Amino acid sequence: MIFELNEFHRNINSNELIEDLRHVAEFLNQDTVTIDDYNQHGRFHATTLTRRFGSWFNCLSRAGLKPSRSKIGISDEELFEEIENIWIRLGKQPTYSQMRDLSKYSVGTYEKHFGGWRNTLVAFVKYINENDFVDNPIKENIKGEGSTHRSSRNINLRTRFIVLQRDKFKCCACGASPAKDPSVELCVDHIIPWSKGGETVIENLQTLCSKCNLGKSDLILD
Repeated sequence: MIFELNEFHRNINSNELIEDLRHVAEFLNQDTVTIDDYNQHGRFHATTLTRRFGSWFNCLSRAGLKPSRSKIGISDEELFEEIENIWIRLGKQPTYSQMRDLSKYSVGTYEKHFGGWRNTLVAFVKYINENDFVDNPIKENIKGEGSTHRSSRNINLRTRFIVLQRDKFKCCACGASPAKDPSVELCVDHIIPWSKGGETVIENLQTLCSKCNLGKSDLILD
């Protein structure tokens, strides 16, 4: 298992949890409560409730409250990309609290979308581990060069993350890492440039920081 979750208040009665959520809503004089609101004013932690009832949306529904404000119409890919961005930034799997503090989407958005934070991580890992994109390359003509590639030039999220993880979220040229220097921006680069026949396959991809990638251009580095 790639992540572990601590146990919080397993023996607390479910009715007591819901009543405490209602109490926070009454205290704030609101018809809904965000996860951040609850963590600030509740007796327990929001994670305790979401693990018990599956999602923050379910918690609010059981308490007779309205859904908390969150962004809608967000695709799985967009949410996974934000998880990827924070994972890269930290150099390790983000925790619930880190996502709460760093993500541009509320943790409640992930919980509502996937049915809980644990389910979010499971869905992300499952998505990354589905390697059909490697086994079934896309044939694509290079306009004006009269040749055919076995793969698309674009590097999708799954491929990118696998390469970044393989390279330990560090630049292969200079060793720069966002975990040590937040200003570092990593990208995934074709070792043999796509314009020179290189394919978008794991073996032909490497992690570079933006500075090294800019310096490389279409050169083939040793």
